[in-house]
Amino acid sequence: MTKRTPTADGVRAAASRIAAEVIRTPLLPFEWQGTNLWAKAECLQHGGSFKLRGATNRLMQLSAEERARGVVAFSSGNHALGVAIAARRLGIPATIVMPSDAPAVKRDATLAEGARIVAYDRATEDRVALSVRLAAETGATIVPSFDDTDVIEGQGSVGVEIGEQMRKAADALPARVILPCGGGGLASGVALALPDAEIVAVEPQGWDDMGRSIERGEPVPVGRDAPATRCDALQTPLVSPLTVDVLRARGVRAVSVSDAEVAAAMAFAALQLRLVVEPGGAVALAALLAGKAGDPADRTVVVLSGGNVDLPVLVEMLGVQAAEGIR
Repeated sequence: MTKRTPTADGVRAAASRIAAEVIRTPLLPFEWQGTNLWAKAECLQHGGSFKLRGATNRLMQLSAEERARGVVAFSSGNHALGVAIAARRLGIPATIVMPSDAPAVKRDATLAEGARIVAYDRATEDRVALSVRLAAETGATIVPSFDDTDVIEGQGSVGVEIGEQMRKAADALPARVILPCGGGGLASGVALALPDAEIVAVEPQGWDDMGRSIERGEPVPVGRDAPATRCDALQTPLVSPLTVDVLRARGVRAVSVSDAEVAAAMAFAALQLRLVVEPGGAVALAALLAGKAGDPADRTVVVLSGGNVDLPVLVEMLGVQAAEGIR
């Protein structure tokens, strides 16, 4: 059966559906190189990231029978926590397939929401195959982090809010939105919500499979020799045709950033915006500060997508040449 593709109408419907279940996160003004810019602080969302939006939109539409059989998700943490929170609120049993090296802050928070975690080895085991097997045992519904139209449309509520907040604050819609990209659910949803804005998707260096997939017009897997990265939330082995097609049709530009550039962005967020942002959540800001997302321009919005970071990692990243990124 052909998958229903995400649409702008679907994004607007999702934003309305989940409005009472998510925080309308602030759009914060800041200055960079003499230009007034905006930061969408999804790191302040329930669960510490935008992922609650897509998970809530997906789970709210399950039937009573489907809810009783539960859900299964696979995630290194933020999607896991989003699903766990949404499932607890709706009374749905949740099982999360999570890599054994996932950040403790994400694992512990997911457990605290009542979800069951099944650990796997990121290097040797297939998380999708494991999830399919677990779901088959109980008839549970698999809730992907990005390869799902309802999830994508839920994530797009970030863009709906940005548009409404920009109209109120600046009497204009955003001209450019820079955002993190793993599987592309957030980028696709925002691209649909804001059809006239330039969208810049940012990935970690060596994990730039979305950029290569957009160029080729089909999903391109990450190489087996992909380098280590602190951006655990953006380590997506293979993106989805759903997200590739949306981003390619919108002419989305993809760039990548190094861990050192991410560290500089985390320091900027801490010192200038007073926000704790995790490595994967800081890549869009990193691209702006490093000059990779284009020259600073009015009506530019940078999405800070998550703030779930282990304290030792935060301390380490803030100490890695971070001050060089602050001007």
